[in-house]
Amino acid sequence: MKTAHGVVPTPFFMPIATKASVKTLDGNDIKNLGAKIILSNTYHLLLRPGEEIIRAAGGLHKFMNWNGAILTDSGGFQIFSLAKQRKITEDGAIFRSHIDGRKFILTPEKALRFQKVLGSDIIMALDVCTPYPCDEDEAERAVETTTDWARRTKKTAAKIITDRQMVFGIVQGSVYKDLRLRSAKDLVDLDFDGYAIGGLAVGEPRKTMFEILNYLVPELPAKVPHYLMGVGQPEEIVEAVRRGVDMFDCVLPTRNARHGLLYVWNKKTVGFHPGHSDFYETLHITNEKFKKDFSPLDKNCSCPTCKNYTRAYLRHLFSVNEPLSARLATIHNVHFYLELMEKIRKAISQGKF
Repeated sequence: MKTAHGVVPTPFFMPIATKASVKTLDGNDIKNLGAKIILSNTYHLLLRPGEEIIRAAGGLHKFMNWNGAILTDSGGFQIFSLAKQRKITEDGAIFRSHIDGRKFILTPEKALRFQKVLGSDIIMALDVCTPYPCDEDEAERAVETTTDWARRTKKTAAKIITDRQMVFGIVQGSVYKDLRLRSAKDLVDLDFDGYAIGGLAVGEPRKTMFEILNYLVPELPAKVPHYLMGVGQPEEIVEAVRRGVDMFDCVLPTRNARHGLLYVWNKKTVGFHPGHSDFYETLHITNEKFKKDFSPLDKNCSCPTCKNYTRAYLRHLFSVNEPLSARLATIHNVHFYLELMEKIRKAISQGKF
């Protein structure tokens, strides 16, 4: 995938920099780990530091000193999560800041314009995300509004967006096949640069998510990227790639790192293999059993954490609440996810996936 800030090999995973920072890491860390693209969030950046500061800084890339590509989520999911503090109208979303209660109105046009100010390489159209479970009527209303907002996004984009930025539409429809297919058709007719699948990984059974991908992804144009938003666990990513998904993001590697839950390659498989479903394990580094374990966190991993520090040291850092614990754990988990994607790409290129 070609962006204004470099080529990004697919399939890929985007580390989360919600508020213009991958927690505990800086731009050089992310670059050295091999990431070509990260994800930031329109909603959070609109609230703080706000459009004026971002504009004065010369855009998000300069503000956070990151030279790679950036995808910005439109804020639809955050508005969905603020169910008690927002109202969806035909015009847009009316919500109050979770920080200070200030009232905001986010329309498809405003979301697009702010992402242009951010300098996003990939701009997401504003959508309406539904919870799970939800009834079919609610899901249908969300699809209709999302499609209407997508049309408005495309109309505005035609006036202000250059070829250096891509705009993606987001397919909604909850778990209802007819609605998912209708949403996909409506968005494909609008000819976006890529298509995201939203409203999954919100509580539905994993089996249901895969069933939706089975019938939905083939309806999306093969020549443009397919993005499964908010997913997920390593094995979910593998199965989604099998079904034709190219792009992923998730808070799990960074969030779990801060709580001492680390991903390590399974000793029996030593890394990802297409034929194995148990290619990794999770390790709770705060466990007492690691107190005198002076082996590397993962001897099959080449990240700086595993090359330089032992399990005993990491456990110690967590036990005394040293900030370095989160940093070293995050470096490892992000490296694991990026290495997983590299292994998947290699398997695909060798015809083994």
